[in-house]
Amino acid sequence: MKKTFSSIIVLVTVLLFIITIDVNAQVNKLSKEEKKDGWQSLFDGKSKKGWHIYLNTSDGSSWKVSDGELYLDASHPRQWDTPGGGDLVTDGEFENYHLSMEWKISDSGNSGIIFGVKEDPKYERTYHTGMEMQVLDDNGHPDRAYISHRAGCLYDLIPVTQSTVKPAGQWNKAEIIYNKGSLKLFLNGVNVVSTTVGDENWKKMLAASKFKQWPDFSTFRNGRIALQDHGNTVWYRNIKIKKLS
Repeated sequence: MKKTFSSIIVLVTVLLFIITIDVNAQVNKLSKEEKKDGWQSLFDGKSKKGWHIYLNTSDGSSWKVSDGELYLDASHPRQWDTPGGGDLVTDGEFENYHLSMEWKISDSGNSGIIFGVKEDPKYERTYHTGMEMQVLDDNGHPDRAYISHRAGCLYDLIPVTQSTVKPAGQWNKAEIIYNKGSLKLFLNGVNVVSTTVGDENWKKMLAASKFKQWPDFSTFRNGRIALQDHGNTVWYRNIKIKKLS
């Protein structure tokens, strides 16, 4: 009986190991169908190639790669702008695209996916030009008190239609479809925000927001993608983009 039980334990362990290998093999890799459909990987799972710190030539020593995950190591005392950190941006600019990635956040953590970023010394921060899809621990971070600051929101502008975020430490799938002014945000397969950038409703919304102090906010259709350093540990993987016609 003991031998049989031991054999079962060994078999289960081996099966779990095989499953883990198979899952890891698919992380940060495009399928044949995705490649044929025009998807491009923005993270190879091994390095920070294709990324740099905003307004800097460094790739940020606090942004690290381990186990196929790109993450901000903010384990030291929290500061705004992690030492050796800063917002990590793509080397390339993109216009009219479908962006997809997975993220998970630390307990009470805060970060964001910022897009439409124009890198220029006259813009001190990525969010002076780029819009943000919020990355947040809705259960622990104080920003949960603001409906337009919760995970999946178009930060400080449009709240999610419903909460689909998973708890801290679990992976979420975020998608941003930005095509000729039409903007749709998806979180875990649900379309949580839809709007048209630049129309009359958009202009009225901006005029009543804090973003009115930055006149070039959301004006660049062609821009970089940024992963925000908000002083909390955050992980990203499966970062890919498809250009739309």
